[in-house]
Amino acid sequence: MTVFYSMAAFALAASITPGPVNVVALGSGARYGLVPSLRHVTGATVGFVALLVAVGFGVYELLQRAPVLLHAIQWFGVAFLLYMAYKLAVDDGELGDASTQRGPTVSHGAVMQWLNPKAWLAALAGMGAYTGGDPTRIWQFAAIYFVVCWLSVGCWAAAGAMLRHRMRDPKRVRRLNRVMAALLAGSAVYLVAAG
Repeated sequence: MTVFYSMAAFALAASITPGPVNVVALGSGARYGLVPSLRHVTGATVGFVALLVAVGFGVYELLQRAPVLLHAIQWFGVAFLLYMAYKLAVDDGELGDASTQRGPTVSHGAVMQWLNPKAWLAALAGMGAYTGGDPTRIWQFAAIYFVVCWLSVGCWAAAGAMLRHRMRDPKRVRRLNRVMAALLAGSAVYLVAAG
């Protein structure tokens, strides 16, 4: 297996597994449909790749020298997850017409990655394992990750869109939203306990 296959396998394992960004993609797909959810998918992908490149070109060293910044990022991430869990939990479950609703934005998806502790761990681990600080490897890894991440998060949005036809009843949507809210809140609690 070449290093590129190994990079792709790492990117797939880190991108396709459940996490806050994927939970939002699933919920967005169920609520707004696939096409509106692709803004979130694209934003999350661009946001993560920007984070990956920033880590590769030195943010990691900055965080090592100023650990208070890493703790601040972690706490902002936890607060953001709890905020999103709250918004899901209080949602009324009314889907409405997908063509009149915007769904999550590109910037929302991008910011979510920068506040996502799972994204930081993946970026730090991936850059440490595959690039050794070599600029060419950093850009190669980023290009591979872009494709794999977009497809992975897109799969979650597509799965949500497939659920959409089963979600005509607001009670079902509220149940799904509350389950997703619990998953997001659970992620936040886990991060606090593990940190």
